[in-house]
Amino acid sequence: MLARLQQAITLSLIVAALLWVAGFLLTGHPLIALLGAVMLLFGHAVFLGLEFILLALTRGNDPAPVASRRQLLTAWWNEVLTAPQVFCWRQPFRSQAEPDAIGPASRGRTGVVFVHGFVCNRGFWNPWMRRLRADGVPFIAVSLEPVFGGIDEYIGTIEAAVHRLQQATGRAPSVVAHSMGGLAVRAWLVLTDPSRVDRVVTIGTPHRGTWLGRFAMSMNARQMHIGQDWLTRLEASERRQRGERPYEQFTCFFSHCDNIVFPPSTATLPDADNRHIDGTAHVQLAFEPRVMATTARLIATPRRAAPVAAEAAAVQ
Repeated sequence: MLARLQQAITLSLIVAALLWVAGFLLTGHPLIALLGAVMLLFGHAVFLGLEFILLALTRGNDPAPVASRRQLLTAWWNEVLTAPQVFCWRQPFRSQAEPDAIGPASRGRTGVVFVHGFVCNRGFWNPWMRRLRADGVPFIAVSLEPVFGGIDEYIGTIEAAVHRLQQATGRAPSVVAHSMGGLAVRAWLVLTDPSRVDRVVTIGTPHRGTWLGRFAMSMNARQMHIGQDWLTRLEASERRQRGERPYEQFTCFFSHCDNIVFPPSTATLPDADNRHIDGTAHVQLAFEPRVMATTARLIATPRRAAPVAAEAAAVQ
């Protein structure tokens, strides 16, 4: 569903830009033709700019390092370039380009389940999947549906992926999640034995919500508003299940230039391994070389060496 929607949007923008250029070139207005095409194809830069302005205005006394104007500007430009690669190419046209990597050679290796964020699909992870395939690491990448449903509706999809990878490897996998995907993983973990997962790596996840959530329209986006009851109930359930330190198996990457999840420290968890990445925007953060390299090292050093009994603790 999402791939088809993003295909339609992308192709519509390209056709509109071509018609605009052709129309104004024929009437002898080359400058208007050029400016209109740029606005149609790069209009997202304006909306991204507004997000960065809101990020700078609403940080308050957040404990994360303060981003300089140069860092914010650089992050904005990098996000302008990164977003079309994800939303206009990988997800709409390449979502199945990298199939899941499981097979006989997976046995005894710690695999990875990839969980994307809001308005994304498994194509988001294509650069990661190519890297892990080259390294011989088994993996499964999910696509969460319904796109605009509640976060709890994604629990079954994550459960199926973890179960399938456990069956193939005989070991607890690591989970790597971006943005909303990290909340979906937490919701799933509440309903199962946490030992079924070796590590959880979240990248730009609004663990305590995001200021932008006040403008949300869909159910899952509203659940990411700071102070939302769903977030409060989730944390209470985690503490009942795993005590006062429920996040020790989490590594959380966050940035003071995250234009979607802010104030910045809302992407951290108490007692987790919280790692700040400077000067990096929300989508770009998932593909930042430091994030990818560190995550690869974490995956390669499992917290537990023993295999797990996948069947006994599965979500009912």
